[in-house]
Amino acid sequence: MNDEIKFRSLEDLYVRLLPALRSKARELNKMGLKYIHEEDIWNFLKENKWLQAVDLDLASMVNDIFDVKIDELDIYTQNILKGYRRGIDKEAI
Repeated sequence: MNDEIKFRSLEDLYVRLLPALRSKARELNKMGLKYIHEEDIWNFLKENKWLQAVDLDLASMVNDIFDVKIDELDIYTQNILKGYRRGIDKEAI
């Protein structure tokens, strides 16, 4: 019997993992890391852990979300935010 779950796209996988991502983001928010959002956790793990993974399954990904190294995630997110600059939209109305 094959219990493997298949996803049509990364977006489908993201939606499936969203409850775990939201839960972790709320936990981080309570710790004072209010600038880390669900997509930051997803992008960090996707780029730094899941890219090199072999035979990755949904349960492992959920575990990775809850066991993410907070200090590494924090540094990653701060580096991303350093490149973010707010600006005024100067397009015609």
